[in-house]
Amino acid sequence: MLNGVILWSLQNRLVVLALAILLFVFGIRSAMQAPLDVFPDFAPPQVVIQTEAPGMSAEETEQLVTLPLETSLNGTANLETIRSSSIVGLSVLTCVFQAGTDIFQARQLVSEKLQLATPHLPDTAGQPQMMPISSPVGILFKISVTSDKTSPMDLRTLADWTIRPRLLAVPGIAQVATFGGEVKQYQVVADPAKLKDYGITLTELMSAARRSNQNAGAGFFDTTQQTMVIQGEGRIHSLADLENAVVKVSHNVPVRIRDVARVKFGPEYKVGDSSTFGKPSVVLIVIKQPWANTLTTTRAAEAALGEIRRALPTDVVVDPDLFRQASFIERAISNINAAMIQGGVLVILVLLFFLFSWRAGVISFMAIPLSLLVAVIVLRRFGGTINTMTLGGLAIAIGEVVDDAIIDVENVFRRLRENRLKGTPEPVLSVIYQASTEVRGSVVYATVIVALVFLPIFSLSGLAGRIFAPLGYAYIIAILASLFVALTVTPALCYFLLPQAATAREDTVTVRFLKKHYHRILGSVLDHSGIVLALSALLLAGALAAMPFMGGEFLPEFNEGNLIIHMFGVPGTSLEESLRVGAIVQDRIKQVPETIKVAQRAGRSEMGEDTFGPNLNELDVNLRESPRLRDEVIDDVRQRLEDIAGFTFGIKQFISERIEETLTGTTATVVVKVFGADLEVLRAKAAEVRNVMAGIEGVTDLAVEQQTGVPKLLLSFRRDVLAQHGLNSADVAETIQAAFFGTKVSDVFEQQRSFPLVVRFDRSYATNLDAIRSTLVDTPLSGKIPLDQLADIRIVNAPNMINRENAQRRIVVSSNVSGTLSFVVEEIKRRIGETVRLPTGYYIAYGGQYEAQNQAFREILLLGAAALLGIFLLLFLALRSLKQTALVMLNLPLALIGGVAAVLIASEGETSVASLVGFVTLFGIATRNGIMLMTHYNHLMIEAGLPFGRELVIRGAMERLSPILMTALTAGLALLPLALSAGRPGRELEQPMAVVILGGLLTSTLLNMIVLPTLFLKFGGAFQKEERVILEQKIAREHLSI
Repeated sequence: MLNGVILWSLQNRLVVLALAILLFVFGIRSAMQAPLDVFPDFAPPQVVIQTEAPGMSAEETEQLVTLPLETSLNGTANLETIRSSSIVGLSVLTCVFQAGTDIFQARQLVSEKLQLATPHLPDTAGQPQMMPISSPVGILFKISVTSDKTSPMDLRTLADWTIRPRLLAVPGIAQVATFGGEVKQYQVVADPAKLKDYGITLTELMSAARRSNQNAGAGFFDTTQQTMVIQGEGRIHSLADLENAVVKVSHNVPVRIRDVARVKFGPEYKVGDSSTFGKPSVVLIVIKQPWANTLTTTRAAEAALGEIRRALPTDVVVDPDLFRQASFIERAISNINAAMIQGGVLVILVLLFFLFSWRAGVISFMAIPLSLLVAVIVLRRFGGTINTMTLGGLAIAIGEVVDDAIIDVENVFRRLRENRLKGTPEPVLSVIYQASTEVRGSVVYATVIVALVFLPIFSLSGLAGRIFAPLGYAYIIAILASLFVALTVTPALCYFLLPQAATAREDTVTVRFLKKHYHRILGSVLDHSGIVLALSALLLAGALAAMPFMGGEFLPEFNEGNLIIHMFGVPGTSLEESLRVGAIVQDRIKQVPETIKVAQRAGRSEMGEDTFGPNLNELDVNLRESPRLRDEVIDDVRQRLEDIAGFTFGIKQFISERIEETLTGTTATVVVKVFGADLEVLRAKAAEVRNVMAGIEGVTDLAVEQQTGVPKLLLSFRRDVLAQHGLNSADVAETIQAAFFGTKVSDVFEQQRSFPLVVRFDRSYATNLDAIRSTLVDTPLSGKIPLDQLADIRIVNAPNMINRENAQRRIVVSSNVSGTLSFVVEEIKRRIGETVRLPTGYYIAYGGQYEAQNQAFREILLLGAAALLGIFLLLFLALRSLKQTALVMLNLPLALIGGVAAVLIASEGETSVASLVGFVTLFGIATRNGIMLMTHYNHLMIEAGLPFGRELVIRGAMERLSPILMTALTAGLALLPLALSAGRPGRELEQPMAVVILGGLLTSTLLNMIVLPTLFLKFGGAFQKEERVILEQKIAREHLSI
């Protein structure tokens, strides 16, 4: 059938070329319109649920809100993990679903479960809310808003009501979270003494404030010609309106709000704040929808910001470059494209160096753009994006997509030259057809084998599978497309271009030089076969012996041009203290030469998904490119921060942090989770684990999750005293909430903006224990009782946060690693196993990159073994000889030698999932050389009638020397720009793969041309009668008459 394809292409060569031109044009158009992103969406679907629980402690929030929600959500279809965090007044649950689950279906299932759970929540708890759909790497950029004149309150108002709504209107943006500044409130600050003097209760004051801000609808006013709405306008428009509102009438005199309270604009209580270069600022985090195009959405948002700037005061500075993910994408894709272009140029040079013919070079080179564009079209057709992984797959395939065309062109070129030397030359069309069909079998089987070895990548589970699958799809589609091009476009172009080029009567200078020296080397090798085989075995033994000493990591570190610094304070640390120390940290980071911008976010955003307290901080650092390596910059930052007392630091980059949080819900490389019921026991055991890990070399940024006891002012109501005064606990709870925190009673509208109207006592009452004790509580009996008579007031310790996973409490001990991940984690496991003893019902689980790495390594090795079996079966179908199949399979250990050596030299012995993918790819490519040589031996024995022996071995090796070296050099040199680009943005995952493939190709090609002929002469032989008949029948079926 494939011979028929070649024949049809030659007979309809003009049609084939016209279709190739159309394919080229359509492919360019698809590539230009394809969405660009940094990574494929590697996170499983997640639904985040937030529930406000005003006034509840962390333990109450867990017991009354988190547990009922967890119980209801457990058992949801396709739900994999539930993680939860309970803090004072807030519960956040993260539901992680199995990969492949439709996010909208997942949200529908969660919504149904929440409806069942809501009736079981306390009345004071808010309605559980699902947060907007977003992606783990969905942060487009972080915007800093600063001013020297505009107040923090006005700055926050501009951010909330001018900048944020405009950004949310940009298609593709899911959420904009705001940090810092002061959230504006209309505040009625009650004076307890005046309330007492006027005989007004706090409840009456709240009711008056609420009733002063209401419109009234009164039906319609009808005339004979029209109908008009009757509306009483009673909403507040100024502080004076609120001040003049009447609370009650006492002795025929109205008591206004201004008589018993101060009315002012005041800030909401801060749960977080931000600064830029130590200066107060407002930071907006812009998050895109998972399916949105990062570059397109970023540019649209930046255009919107440009419009917004014209509406802002001139002193307000809006800086969107604090963090910009698109910058990394643009650099990464530019670097990958540069590597592809450089590799393509090297391929052209190889073709010209061997063939000395621009015509032959053009024919072979055309396979590159056509194959890559077919891959882009297919990826786009199935909804794929162009990202660093798909581009990496195409970059790795560049040197291989041209191989099929090279083999065909070289054979056609040689046959046309031989045909010219004949007394009666055959028709050119016949020669091209026969030359193409002669190598068609080896080309097809070699290409299918190269594609087959990549199938294990598609079967990888977890994060590794989601990251590397797009690379595999792009690679395999490009390889199969190159086979199609070699069977159709290449023969057609050969007909038009090669007859005029194949005029020389002998090989090119390059080929003659190589054959001359190779003939001498091969003859000597065949005379000393035992020594050659012994040296090869020794090299293989050395490679196998080195493998146990090679380190391991999940993924190589990325060079993103940014840092995320986590700053952990002691639980209970105030927001002011975090900001003070944060300013010192920012000042020190400014001194790092690569620093462009740095900003701090302390605590959490009012609308965010995090449950950070004010002791937890994140600093965003934007870096410029420099000659220093990434690790040197990180070490410099770490050294500058190591003497800051009271805080610990963890330093990561954005994508690395997102990957780690996807793996474990924690932003660290190594995660040790201690599970159990009692928080005190968990804290003690977590401390033991931390002490063990602190003594291990390579452990950095060590931290224990901050679930410790913090001081809490506890008011225990005396129910007998409450009953005597006609009170219940809810009455007192409402009073103290209003007095010390404030109670929202209404919203005040200023044009399109709304601001909460809050009634509270002066802030000083919540900062003075005596003032709290003497706070007067209204009673139904028209009296006022000091709070300390109604409740026992004392300071106690209580957990600041309670984290759970899969319905169990847990505390995490986390760290990053400096050095070899696998060695460090194995030592951590060994020492913890020897040292830490756990009570019954408690256990430790390990997570993070090491566990993901082990899982990926196991799967690749297992599935790789299955792929090797598939290679063996395909080789047997091609060769019809177990002996020849085994000889070709010996190419794989020969390739392993170079791959291991390359890892030891170029990667300092560090292997990763990317390296293993490189080994898998290498085995497929290395098999190509063996099958090309062995099928040519069979061709000479079956069709040329040469007897088995030394002459056959030498002639077959000499005739296949040129195509084997050309294909190996094009595959290797095309990867050279990637292999030499360690640390370049966008090439982090492809560079280890390229190193392995390049090293393996070097040894497998050299040893293949020496060892395989030696083995074939020593262990091969003439076909047995049955084998010969089967092979002759196979060849006869494959031939067609022209």
